[in-house]
Amino acid sequence: MSASASPSPCVCGVIVTYKPDHVTLGRLLDALAEQLDAIVIVDNGSGDALANWIAARGQSREIFVALGDNLGIAAAQNRGIARARQLGASHVALFDHDSEPAPDMVSRLLQCLLRLESEGRRPASVGPRYMDSRQDNPPPFIRVRGLSLARCMQAEEGDAVEVDYLIASGCLMPMTAIDVVGDMDEALFIDYVDIEWGQRARSKGFHNFGCFSAAMAHSLGDEPIRFCGTAYPARSPLRHYYMFRNAVLLYRMPHIPRDWKLADGLRAVLRFGFYALLARPRHQHATMMLRGIADGLRGRGGKLEQKQ
Repeated sequence: MSASASPSPCVCGVIVTYKPDHVTLGRLLDALAEQLDAIVIVDNGSGDALANWIAARGQSREIFVALGDNLGIAAAQNRGIARARQLGASHVALFDHDSEPAPDMVSRLLQCLLRLESEGRRPASVGPRYMDSRQDNPPPFIRVRGLSLARCMQAEEGDAVEVDYLIASGCLMPMTAIDVVGDMDEALFIDYVDIEWGQRARSKGFHNFGCFSAAMAHSLGDEPIRFCGTAYPARSPLRHYYMFRNAVLLYRMPHIPRDWKLADGLRAVLRFGFYALLARPRHQHATMMLRGIADGLRGRGGKLEQKQ
């Protein structure tokens, strides 16, 4: 898949699914068919219909792993990475089921990663520039500098720019880095999983890079909230619980840089006020965000068990 020295890289995709739309998932699988050596689909309890649909596709390189229940994105990614390791993968590319990579995305990421390695860098992950059609502009790669966010634009940075972390979907990771950094933190369940792993990688001497020449369409959250002419990601009250709980859990971790904690903490305060006022129903969102903060302060992780 590249002009690198032998043996040639073996790139395996890991797609995490949770009640996916089959048409959308089919587009992703078809888009990746010519880009990857194998694809592991790890399902978080969608039921037999998805397993039957994957089997009916009849693609030998599409390997289905059913978890039977929703164990969270971190656990699903770990199971997928473990299966990719069994398949002899040298690199793993992570995807959500609703992502749409460009036809050359994986090859561009791999070229970027191999080039960085040839320059003596230690990339833990390389990710594409992603676009959400519901947003006004493609989100730039971001680095924390003091209490502010530095937005990295291609005109200034060239093709690859070092960042604090990357969103998981579309992210290409060498298995050698995963072996050193370790698994995704399953106690986080969902949200901040990619951030924690990226920061943990940095604490172990690795780096994360955004690659401007690689592109992917990806939707963040539900239908955006529009305020003063700008679209902001919207999420369910349950996702807000995980977002605020896991933010607090990260603030308690020693390998997370102090500047990042301060910058993200300031943004969390602003996010709380924004969603408490504008997300509907406001009471549910505020209640779940407060519950998440409280559980984070108590050090509670894992899946939130809700009363039926």
